[in-house]
Amino acid sequence: MISSAISWYFKQRHQELWELAHNARKNQEDLLEYFVDKLCRIEYGQNFGINGKLTYEEFKSALPVVGYEELKPYIRRTMDGEQQLLWPADITWFAKSSGTTSNESKFIPITYEALEHTHFKGSKEPLTQFHSFYPNADIFDGKGILIGGTHKMNEMNGKAYVGDLSAILMVHMPSWANHKSTPDLTIAVMDNWEDKVEKMARATLNENVTSISGAPTWAMVLLNRVLEISGKNHIHEVWPNLQLFIHGGMSFEPYRENYKRLIPGEHMKYIETYNASEGFFGVQAYKDQRDLLLMTHHGVFYEFYPVNKGPDHCIPLWEVEVGVGYAIVVTNNSGLWRYVIGDTVEFTQTEPYLFKITGRTKLFINAFGEELIMDNAETAVTETCKKLGLRVVDYTGAPCFETGREGHEWIFEFEQNPDSLEEFIGIFDKELKVVNSDYAGKRVGDILMKKPFVHLASPLTFKRWLESKGKLGGQNKVPRLGNHRNWLEEILPFI
Repeated sequence: MISSAISWYFKQRHQELWELAHNARKNQEDLLEYFVDKLCRIEYGQNFGINGKLTYEEFKSALPVVGYEELKPYIRRTMDGEQQLLWPADITWFAKSSGTTSNESKFIPITYEALEHTHFKGSKEPLTQFHSFYPNADIFDGKGILIGGTHKMNEMNGKAYVGDLSAILMVHMPSWANHKSTPDLTIAVMDNWEDKVEKMARATLNENVTSISGAPTWAMVLLNRVLEISGKNHIHEVWPNLQLFIHGGMSFEPYRENYKRLIPGEHMKYIETYNASEGFFGVQAYKDQRDLLLMTHHGVFYEFYPVNKGPDHCIPLWEVEVGVGYAIVVTNNSGLWRYVIGDTVEFTQTEPYLFKITGRTKLFINAFGEELIMDNAETAVTETCKKLGLRVVDYTGAPCFETGREGHEWIFEFEQNPDSLEEFIGIFDKELKVVNSDYAGKRVGDILMKKPFVHLASPLTFKRWLESKGKLGGQNKVPRLGNHRNWLEEILPFI
């Protein structure tokens, strides 16, 4: 059972978490003051004439909103050994982005401050929430599996270390955390995904596994392999004390039925998080809701701009409105300054600030004025699968301009294909109309847009595509939507 000391710790932390949540504006204003002080001491700030205290409006006027390309020269110079460019401390660790939407990898600086005050502090929040939701849980009596990426020495010059964020965190975990984790680091940060899954499955079979953390897709690969090796019917026959899956990186809803099959019963619980190389941004706020609580005190200063307006319309957190779609801009303790991370959110409540992730700024389809975003697609796929008893493995969609098929073209990989493809398409089309009125309007009379055209993919289609790009495992994921046909055309030969 959980010791009284651990119980007391999480009770206190839960109280602290919500006290901070109700003081979001002050948290953010304090962070802005902290960052401006840092900005005065680095080349990046000096290049923009920063030499003293700034109000938010002055900060906003002084620094441009940037993407990776604008910061890339500073990052590359830092990786070559120069320091004090983006942060007033040495930076030697860099998180390699998953980069599925781009052929060129991005390298996000990871400072000591970010490790300690953002990522490690943030990693405690899902456990805090879980313990508050289920105070009698005993996950600390066993071990946790973290399904992360790889870590290796940067091959450029030996002055920088590069790996997936999850691997960097594992390398720096305190000894007590390593003691509560399985398998050991030699397996957990292996480069080869296929070999890693095999060794992870075999190394953990006889452990008392009580929790799992990772992306839903890659965790499912591991769980299926564990069942294959063990010959068991479901995971609780292997790990009877498994109670918690901490997930993030993508919507869990399309995979919920898969997990109910793999881990049946009410004993298993799920906690959603929102973390990335750029920061730990959110954790599930309440037991029976999927809204996320924004972390306003974990080393990230937030700005937002309406997705239909652009970065010239940035506002601070305390000016956001419920129900508006925003792109996120962050300034963080790793040296990213007014950086567009590429995600979009919608607030469902303010004070405290609760939100839901709605997609990626580059992952949408708007070829016919339909403005289809990831949240629309995830909801429609989930509802369609519920009605037909289907379990989706992966999917992607893109516009189609072929005469007679104008509309959207999709590739779906299911555990078992639908009995009737036409029935699936009909229900999927109807659910898209429900969640997106613009899509519904463009579908009237089959004039502007025809019903979706769907390819049924063979098993492992998306896995083979990711493998061909060297992007198996870890934080890598299939792009759900593209306002172009590049990804779809790449995947089609694999189906």
